[in-house]
Parts: sequence; structure tokens; C-alpha cells
Amino acid sequence: MSTVPKRFEILLVPEHVEDRGDASVRDSAIRSAVVELTGEMGASGYPRYAGHGIVADIDPATRTVEALLVDGSELDYGLTALVWDLSRG
Repeated sequence: MSTVPKRFEILLVPEHVEDRGDASVRDSAIRSAVVELTGEMGASGYPRYAGHGIVADIDPATRTVEALLVDGSELDYGLTALVWDLSRG
């Protein structure tokens, strides 16, 4: 039986970056937030995580963001939400 991670870091990164140079995807994020498991299931059917103005339903098996609100609004076009598993370093 697998356990659901208690927290993740969400990285909001531009979908298209001309040249990141030596910057990592993590360094290219325009916003990041650590989100904690709320104990609720989201409308998507996946566990809900929240923190620092971000509410996300995350599939813990694939680390995919299934639903996302940033400061109460949907994600702006041109941005992608990536999940960083804090338990893996």
C-alpha cells in the first residue's frame, strides 16, 4: 500500500522559454509554493493540497496537477504547473 505524500512544491514556469542558459527548470519558475495535504479530496477525485495562495488537486502516483487555483483564479495561459516531490530531495 502506497502512502500519499504530505507535501509538494508547485513550480509555475513559462511554457515557452527562449533560452534558459544554465538555469534549471526550478530556477526558471516565476512562482513556487509548498503545498500541504489538506485531507480533502478535490473535485477531480485526487487529494487536495494547499498553501501560499495555491490550491491543487495532485495525482500522487504520477505527480500530475489535475486542478489548480492560484490566488483563487485559474492558471494564466502560457504557464505550466510542475510538481516537485519534497520527500525525494
